[in-house]
Amino acid sequence: MARYQIHVNGRPQKVDAEPDTPLLYVLRDNLELHGPKFGCGMAQCGACTVHLDGEATRSCVVPVSAIGAKKVTTLEGLGSSSKPSPLQQAFIDEQAAQCGYCINGMVMQAADLLKRTPRPTEQQIREGLAMNLCRCGTHRRIVRAVQRASGQPVTA
Repeated sequence: MARYQIHVNGRPQKVDAEPDTPLLYVLRDNLELHGPKFGCGMAQCGACTVHLDGEATRSCVVPVSAIGAKKVTTLEGLGSSSKPSPLQQAFIDEQAAQCGYCINGMVMQAADLLKRTPRPTEQQIREGLAMNLCRCGTHRRIVRAVQRASGQPVTA
């Protein structure tokens, strides 16, 4: 077991973990942050997506020992239930979640997309979120939420 200091949602955190422990487990088990979800454990579904230094990253395959000085942002770091971010509010307004399991990853991936492309086309949104899986099939609502958050007319 080793002690790591990681910067999560704007605050330094000390955690004890084995070096190969996935960041996802540290966030959920050690820090009790439940935005990131375990989906596949192989970086294929996107449910565990967080931002590392502002870039969408699958936390299930990143060992805590690889974090170093990088800043970690989880869904909880974007906003709260009492004060959601504009993107989170757009997901709420569009009722984009059905079961809600994928929404963490969708929101985090969409936030990364909007940072890089503030006014994406519908096609860019679909391509940007293509590697995030939603089994409920709320893709149209998710695309509308991203359009809404970007200040564009909702077309999907």
